[in-house]
Amino acid sequence: MPRARLHLDQALGHAATDKRLEILRRVGECGSISQAAREAGVSYKAAWQALDMLSNLAGLPLVERAVGGAGGGGAHLTPAGEQVLRAGAAMACTREKVLSGLGGLALRTSMRNQLPATVAQLEARGPLVRVELALAGGGTLAARITSESAELLGLEADLPVLALCKATSVTVARAGARKAAGANRLEGRATRVARGDAGDEVSVQVPGGLAMVGFAAARSGLRAGSVVTLRVDESAVVIALGD
Repeated sequence: MPRARLHLDQALGHAATDKRLEILRRVGECGSISQAAREAGVSYKAAWQALDMLSNLAGLPLVERAVGGAGGGGAHLTPAGEQVLRAGAAMACTREKVLSGLGGLALRTSMRNQLPATVAQLEARGPLVRVELALAGGGTLAARITSESAELLGLEADLPVLALCKATSVTVARAGARKAAGANRLEGRATRVARGDAGDEVSVQVPGGLAMVGFAAARSGLRAGSVVTLRVDESAVVIALGD
């Protein structure tokens, strides 16, 4: 059987791992996942999700748990967990200086819609949280994420974030399209239209001068200057934190 290998590049190659690394570090310090969760300000479930995701990225278990006790028993870091922490600390020493000159360019993703925003409101809905985002320059966009994700990101009112969504998740139609339940609706003006048999790709300027890309039906008849409505499901909006 091939020997498992630690993938530090995967474990540390994502800005969102910062909170997960904090939880991992606290587990190493106190020997308890429940206590680490309390100190990090997240639920026990969110702490386990963070450790599981970080272990998946690393390719090896980072924490071993001793079963027993009302709080879930003790826990300690594996050698791989210790190595991830050391590498994370070394990266933190230089990352801030490097990324300070990159600004928004530090985020690399296939999602073509990247919109600066600020958290306006959070509304718990069972296991989900509806996050209302105020877009830079005006307008709002909502995202539906799990409560654990909201905890791990440390979302709170006035926090600056990026709202991301794939161009294929954005439906473009002539202005006046009806708003569907659970979907965002934005008005704008088309700036470019690329015809295609599978659909017309439309670049749109929305309020505040922000640009978005979406798709209309093939042979939509839209052209530069057309007033349009964009629809994107709340569950298709991803929230990212800058470094």
